[in-house]
Amino acid sequence: MTNSLTDPLTPAARAFCDALTAGFPPPGDPASLRAAARARLGELPAAREELADGVRVRIYEPPEAAGGSGGGPGRGLGHAGAVGAGARDLGAAGAADSGGGPGRDLGETGPVGTGARGLRSAAAGPGMQAPGAASGTGTPDSRAPGPVIVFSHGGGWVLCDLDTHDRLCRALAARVGATVVSVDYRRAPEHRHPAAEDDACTVTWWAARRYPGRPLVVAGDSSGGNLAAATALRARDRGGPEIAAQLLIYPALDHRLDGVSAEAYAEGFFHTTAHMRWYWQQYLGPHGDPVAASPGLAADLSGLPPALVVVADCDPLRDEGVAYARRLSAAGGRAAVHVHTGMFHGFLGATGVLPEADAALDSAAAWLAGVARP
Repeated sequence: MTNSLTDPLTPAARAFCDALTAGFPPPGDPASLRAAARARLGELPAAREELADGVRVRIYEPPEAAGGSGGGPGRGLGHAGAVGAGARDLGAAGAADSGGGPGRDLGETGPVGTGARGLRSAAAGPGMQAPGAASGTGTPDSRAPGPVIVFSHGGGWVLCDLDTHDRLCRALAARVGATVVSVDYRRAPEHRHPAAEDDACTVTWWAARRYPGRPLVVAGDSSGGNLAAATALRARDRGGPEIAAQLLIYPALDHRLDGVSAEAYAEGFFHTTAHMRWYWQQYLGPHGDPVAASPGLAADLSGLPPALVVVADCDPLRDEGVAYARRLSAAGGRAAVHVHTGMFHGFLGATGVLPEADAALDSAAAWLAGVARP
């Protein structure tokens, strides 16, 4: 058991993390892991589903467009959250400690602070931005249609589905004022890379045709963040569709898992490094190309849309998310990083329970409103 005096998680986050861990099997059996991911779902409201060029999707409209039926944030493994108390922004210089919480900033000229274990100091590139640094007020314009968010769920490409991330997608639609298209992509190990990536791209191309003239955002959490980043790269390389922004929530971007955080938080924080290595094995199979499946290792990150990378401080994947944002910035792009102190991988599933989760989703929505404008 973690010593409460040295535990980097907040007490509430520790309780939630341990509850999730207690019912989650070790890596090895996809069926058991899938059942555990769905164990806490409860009853879900009805939602509209269609086929997007052969890929099943679930579509969510904001409450105003849906007659008040968009739904609010709920609980589930797939939820996302916002910067407030306990969050550290890696953004424009001068914003540190400005949100009422123990935050630190990685600014355009400033270094990373030393408040997080294992997070090494490094200078930011010229493209790093704080939330709200993009043009606009950071609030949706109710007079214009909001963005269309193509969302890919997490779960190591093996677990989770439209249901596990239903409430997160409803919360995104409501907070951003967006149409959210959730992708039911093919999962591993039955379908190896690039099947899931192909499905995410298929739906994104479909959404561009279905909603012409509206800003198009790619988003996802964990392995879904991998698919969103890969979609942005493929859209750039194929000349479209134009992506307005990418929202990457504790994304899995680098198969090597060699960051400090992968060792420091390998166990005891729900999502383990052993689980992640196993997920990569299922996704790639014995003959897969790990570099091709790792957006964090792409040779060229220039010409990509603005990105918000949301990470938990106590997460094996933290460092690869921060490294990706730095590479985007160094390539001339705009990148913002929200590092949430005292939180773990999957904490956005605790909206309504952890204030930090609700705050994280609110700040992500504000960032999207600032960069993904009609």
